[in-house]
Amino acid sequence: MSVLDVAIDNDRQELAKEYARIRRRLMLVELLIGGLYTISWLVLGWSSELKEILVSITYNEWILVIFFGLVFGGVYYFITLPLSYYSGFVLPLRFGLSTQTLRQWVVDQIKGLGVGLILGGILLEIIYAILRAAPDTWWIWAAIVMLLFNVILANLAPVILFPIFYKFVPLGDDHAELVERMMDLAKGADTFVKGVFKFDMSRRTTAANAGLTGLGNTRRIILGDTLIEEFTTDEIETVIAHELGHHVNKDIPLGILIESLITLIGLYIASLVLSWGTLSLGFTGPSDVAAMPLFVLVLGVYGLITMPLGNVYSRWRERLADAYAIEVTGNGTAYASALMRLANQNLAEADPEPWVEFLLYSHPSLGKRIAFAEAASETKI
Repeated sequence: MSVLDVAIDNDRQELAKEYARIRRRLMLVELLIGGLYTISWLVLGWSSELKEILVSITYNEWILVIFFGLVFGGVYYFITLPLSYYSGFVLPLRFGLSTQTLRQWVVDQIKGLGVGLILGGILLEIIYAILRAAPDTWWIWAAIVMLLFNVILANLAPVILFPIFYKFVPLGDDHAELVERMMDLAKGADTFVKGVFKFDMSRRTTAANAGLTGLGNTRRIILGDTLIEEFTTDEIETVIAHELGHHVNKDIPLGILIESLITLIGLYIASLVLSWGTLSLGFTGPSDVAAMPLFVLVLGVYGLITMPLGNVYSRWRERLADAYAIEVTGNGTAYASALMRLANQNLAEADPEPWVEFLLYSHPSLGKRIAFAEAASETKI
């Protein structure tokens, strides 16, 4: 297997375009359902009715919050379950990306639901406790809590969350050269990594992926078995060099800072809307659980509005990481080859329409990234 053997598969690209179109339509349908569902709770009075039912059972604020959240979120989960089944199981299977059985998909859904309930429940209770304690300045303290929550989660995810879904094993002697090159890259980037681990992506998908995960003493390089089997050592080296480029370019602290600022602004807007809701919709205050759908609606709309701007920033940082990968490995040809394999194997649209890339892509399109890598390689020659 050589980098010279790789080219964009035009037949695969036709499938990729169709797959991307269907996924965008499904995303739009889900957004419409979510918007209509949330608005219905406010307009039709379901929110106040549910609160009255819960208050007739208990006055405990902590219990009110968790049960309201369970009902509000649970009904939405089951309404959108058919859509999740189609987009998460049927569609990938139809396009040859899934290797899961229905039973495996269901088990993953149960695991994901369990993790979401625990983490979401904890965060929801903390935010409402802050709402009750500081109704005027809650948005500041909530932003700080969410910042700390995300940092802790990033640190613990590789050792607690990821193993729930995947099996991670250190790469053995049969991949000694690959491990050595990965560790040398990390050393050159002046970052500590606990090791190089393989995880069993092939149990779920034919797609390939890799990454640098964790913070501090949990940071590690992870490689999907589908990547190890289909990519050359040179290609894998450039892919991980890109990930390390984010560390070298300080993208992690910068990203946390910018995300925190965006979150702070969003929560401040939510505080204004909740104050309006208190006056116009009859809520008792920002901490009223009946206002939870309004809270969710505001943050959802805010997230949609800010997403394209966030993607512009992300594409800029990804381009810098691409440049680092090419510079540190001196192998733009291998990087272009790796990106072509990703396009073919992951059924990724290489050249999406400009409006699609602007609105939805956190990375530059693969076509642009491949051209950038090839141009850098030619310049070096």
